[in-house]
Amino acid sequence: MAEAASSPDELIQAVDQKITAVRTQSIDFSFNELADMYESEELIIDPEFQRMFRWTEGAQARFIESLLLELPVPPIFLIERDDRVYELIDGLQRISSFLHFRGELEVDGEKLPPLVLSDCDIVPELNGRTHANLPRALGIKLKRSYIRAEILRKESDPRLRYYMFKRLNTGGEELSKQEVRNATIRLLSNDFNQYIIELSRNSDFMFCSETLTENARREKFDQELVLRFFAFKNAGSTYRHDIADFLTDYMEDISDPSSTSQFDYAHERHIFEKTFKVIRGIGETIDIGPRVMGTVSRTGDPRWQFSVYHYEGIVLGIQKVIDRLDPADPFQMERVAAVVKTGKSDPDFLRATGGGKNDRNSLRARISYFADRFSGALD
Repeated sequence: MAEAASSPDELIQAVDQKITAVRTQSIDFSFNELADMYESEELIIDPEFQRMFRWTEGAQARFIESLLLELPVPPIFLIERDDRVYELIDGLQRISSFLHFRGELEVDGEKLPPLVLSDCDIVPELNGRTHANLPRALGIKLKRSYIRAEILRKESDPRLRYYMFKRLNTGGEELSKQEVRNATIRLLSNDFNQYIIELSRNSDFMFCSETLTENARREKFDQELVLRFFAFKNAGSTYRHDIADFLTDYMEDISDPSSTSQFDYAHERHIFEKTFKVIRGIGETIDIGPRVMGTVSRTGDPRWQFSVYHYEGIVLGIQKVIDRLDPADPFQMERVAAVVKTGKSDPDFLRATGGGKNDRNSLRARISYFADRFSGALD
């Protein structure tokens, strides 16, 4: 964190310097212009950069109704790339609703069927209408509707572009923490983010995280688990109490081109892949499969319930012996698998799990529990 300015004049100068690093422009675009820009790929809506399209069809329809009634709508935010193409960084729901109504919205490379208006509560007569059967006068009115666009020009400092997006998308709870990280971090560099996304698709990791709920997966919690692995493995000594901030800080540090931190992508990939190959082998050895990351009942039966505390304890604890482990050695695998089977119901481990156990000491305790016992099993 930068030191505070030592005098009022220095503080004013510091603020003024940042202001000069920002180049902005405000333009009123018609929705027809935005649709044309989208069609010609002059306006980019990237689902990895933006939140997924989540408005219900009723919410989309009410937005179309608002435009027809000339109700005020919030501005959208764009960044200008070096090639003069605009990327949408805030306003996906509004722009996507219009494109959906026009039948021009693409998701995963395919166009969605045109939106049929429903749940319009001010003009219920609109319900059941599509863009194709809207009266011509209303169709013209709709495409000529304007929205203010705040554009961050390409000449702006990339770090300020990053912080602007981060602040735009952390005010509410619509995005998960990992979705915000995925969206914002690419304004610094997308290399580490893409690396995490790629590793989240590793077959052994997917096997070990199979018990995640669909909602957790939709909110990119599987990708957060990959980030947790590297953050706690490589920088766990700096963790204090807020996991979300800790993970964000680590991801920013690795992604920032001006950072002095080193991250050996090839070496870290090797460790990650070997770790989850071993963990998968443990699950198969004790015949619990993907439930290797789950909790157990009072009788010791594994549940189909992912536990982040078990995940942290096992995957980080096994780092103490990962260099010595051979996943093809049945003797070694049986020894470490026995540790996991016992540990899941051991009170010494369970005391470091459960609600409110995100503190630093509990994290260390659950990692140390498995680290010490894995080490003892191979000695």
